[in-house]
Amino acid sequence: MNSALNRILLTLGLSLVLCTPIHAQQGRDGHVKIIYWQAPSTLNPYLSAGIKDIESASLILEPLARHDEQGNMLPWLAEEIPTIDNGGINNDLSEIIWKLRSDIVWSDGTPFTAADVVFTADYCMHEESGCTGLAHFRGVMNVKAMGTHTVKITFDSPAPYPYGPFVGARTPILQASQFAACVGANASDCTEQNSYPIGTGPFKAIEFQPDDVVRMVANPNYREQNKPAFSTLTLKGGGDAAAASRAVMETGEFDYAWNILLPPNAIAELEKGNKGKLVGGFGTLVEWIMVNLTDPAPGLGEQGRSTSSHPHPFLSDLQVRRALSMAIDRNRLVEVGYGKAGKITCNVIPAPQIYRSSANEKCMTQDIVGANALLDKAGWVDTNGNGVRDKDGVELKLLYQTSTNAVRQDFQNLIRKWWLEIGVETELRKIDASVFFGSDSESPDTLQKFYADVQMYANMFSGTDPQSYLASWLCADIPRPESQWQGGNIPRFCSLEYDELHERLTRTAGISERARIVRQLNDILVQEHVIIPLVHRGRISVHANSLGGVVFNTLDSELWNVADWYRISE
Repeated sequence: MNSALNRILLTLGLSLVLCTPIHAQQGRDGHVKIIYWQAPSTLNPYLSAGIKDIESASLILEPLARHDEQGNMLPWLAEEIPTIDNGGINNDLSEIIWKLRSDIVWSDGTPFTAADVVFTADYCMHEESGCTGLAHFRGVMNVKAMGTHTVKITFDSPAPYPYGPFVGARTPILQASQFAACVGANASDCTEQNSYPIGTGPFKAIEFQPDDVVRMVANPNYREQNKPAFSTLTLKGGGDAAAASRAVMETGEFDYAWNILLPPNAIAELEKGNKGKLVGGFGTLVEWIMVNLTDPAPGLGEQGRSTSSHPHPFLSDLQVRRALSMAIDRNRLVEVGYGKAGKITCNVIPAPQIYRSSANEKCMTQDIVGANALLDKAGWVDTNGNGVRDKDGVELKLLYQTSTNAVRQDFQNLIRKWWLEIGVETELRKIDASVFFGSDSESPDTLQKFYADVQMYANMFSGTDPQSYLASWLCADIPRPESQWQGGNIPRFCSLEYDELHERLTRTAGISERARIVRQLNDILVQEHVIIPLVHRGRISVHANSLGGVVFNTLDSELWNVADWYRISE
């Protein structure tokens, strides 16, 4: 990897432009074009766990607060960040009071009020909504308006970290009047609302073709005078990372391309173009393999394929899961897939440093011999000489799926080879990224449905505290038909020990003790091998030389400050 990219990955927020535009008027710079090669399938982030959907929606919908590129929490739709010192959090940590800005209106010109915040909480917390942001509301007893611009959130027990709801791009505010008929089981049926949400952000959607393109115009009622600088915006989806990056760096067709998931040599080649620049940094993004603990056999039907009443015929054996992890050469994966833009990780939580566990570092060294010995001892042997281990008539044959992407297909091929060396036969499957990360509850190919034995993708948490993120693996968060297949517990993992430990985290103050519990939760997931971490990924995107104001942020939406973007004159 060349030195330019290496410098990019040493810091966060590398594209901060110090100059400011010398003229001011909303829409003065015309059109801006963004390409997300994983196309958005909804503009309602509460109905999708896909980063592509959450970030696309962030152009329109906004939270009360968010984190900047250095991890500082900033008030957004709120006047200030509530603390004990300013009276926003009570002494027993059971209540937090948000004071809303009074100068904000929705893009349709109607007032933004506390009623919208209360509605959004009720919308997500409804048991039939299938809300993907539910983990952020864990422990919330109720949300009430105290006047038109004050909201009080009450927790069912002391909440040392009360900034779960409405902080960051995953939990923005919905307009109560627009979504009034979309509560509960009706949430996913509200196509118009989910495609054209009324927001407080700098843009509003005027055309949405799911899994293809979103066209937007500047919000005429945006609170900041003369912003955004662009009158129109196109967010195009589809294709692949290589084509998206070339569209910025070589052809100049687009101004910003997200998530350049390319091998090191391809990134180095990109830099030869003179039309754009790379931006990036390390945050909390981990590429991993999810292990299905339930039986994905089609004959079991939707309900059967999502419940522990039908355990996986061989992945329910911890020794098999452990052997799969031991056989992987993570050094080779980093070398082939990311170079300086990747690091080996044996953890689900790779950062911040205080949360990073040191208890799982054996995974850094591939151990084919040890994996074979482990399977031998567990009784998985090749009884018929076909090269595949078996036990009690069950063979170690698995379906390994991921999204279509050059790096991920390289990973699949390497891992299949290593698994064959330990007697595991692997069928590979790739799925279009817009479908795999999509929100269509009818599709059999989404990562939430998980109709495979193992699947690979990447995920991360926003901000600096992983409490809400770790709630994704609680028993209650398993995707199932009655939740419209929403939920973050993709491996269908259910542990009373884990649930109780997470509950303790929600009641624990003091960063040192919180960090200790976070590391314990991480270690349960890793040592149970329900998640097999592979690579701590640096996030890399590219933008045109002519695009100013971009501040790259790994702790929130990459598009978090799009209102500040502008065109640099040639």
